[in-house]
Amino acid sequence: MAKACLLSLFVAIAASRCHALTLHGKLSMRNQLTRSKFIYSTASAVFFADMSSLVLGSSPACAAEENPRYLESEVQMKYGDDANGNPRTRGVLVRRLTGDSTPYSFPSPRPIRLVKEWPEEPPFKKTDFFRADEGDDENFYTLPRLVYHIDEPAVAALTQYYRSNIAAGSSILDICSSWVSHYPLEFKKKMKRIAGTGMNPLELLANDQLTDYEARNLNVNPALSYDDNIFDVVTCVVSIDYLIHPIEVLKEVRRVLKPGGKAIISQSNRCFPSKAISMWLNMNDRQHLELINGYGKYAGFASGVAYDITASEPGNPYNDPMYIVELSK
Repeated sequence: MAKACLLSLFVAIAASRCHALTLHGKLSMRNQLTRSKFIYSTASAVFFADMSSLVLGSSPACAAEENPRYLESEVQMKYGDDANGNPRTRGVLVRRLTGDSTPYSFPSPRPIRLVKEWPEEPPFKKTDFFRADEGDDENFYTLPRLVYHIDEPAVAALTQYYRSNIAAGSSILDICSSWVSHYPLEFKKKMKRIAGTGMNPLELLANDQLTDYEARNLNVNPALSYDDNIFDVVTCVVSIDYLIHPIEVLKEVRRVLKPGGKAIISQSNRCFPSKAISMWLNMNDRQHLELINGYGKYAGFASGVAYDITASEPGNPYNDPMYIVELSK
């Protein structure tokens, strides 16, 4: 590793690490990593050579009855070794939100009535799935983004919803996953399996709640590489708006779910506008929920149920909203 770049993630506070996972593999940047991109991705793990290594582990604090509010980690990067062996290093502090020990309150999920009657055949046009940036998604997601795309109250609301609505011993699949899945800390021990699939293998490796993962671009190949009827729950967090083949993906989700299993699709009001489909950008929050339910219908699911699970915070009425659509097989 003397002349290879090193990417490591380790816990700086909140507990000692119990075990480590290491990834060694080639990753071609295809000349896309400029200085400006490096600076822009301040919370990303960036490296500029052929080899990478990511080290992480789980914390004994995860078993504690009183979970901490945050788990803080430091990402250390070593890159740019030249012929004289002069590397540059940089460290970035990353804060993981556990969803617990927060000042927020979590009202009971408020049902949202889904009223749109969808025709027998999908009414969507090809242009509905166009995006402002039609460039290669794998290029867009090349750099690991160890950041959050929704605020802490929204994360906490989703974590509490999962705790109340996913039974212990379940097998779970998290699609469009990343370095966090927003599950309660105890899920790693209480669930039978937590699989993940997402765009960036380093982000997936950094997700210490996953028991196994596969990097996959569902916009290129919407098929899931899992057997039929093996998961109790499939989750998808604030990502369905980026899928250009959402019905095909949800057909695959239905295939891998056990009879009686459910998909929990969560959505807020944030996105990368350049990568969200045009139809989504022209809709409001309520219409997004109706659209997800329509996708589910054409994928073979029963009619879905929707909830507003937005957390509340004293003195702050401007938290990110959080909505759920559950689709049952």
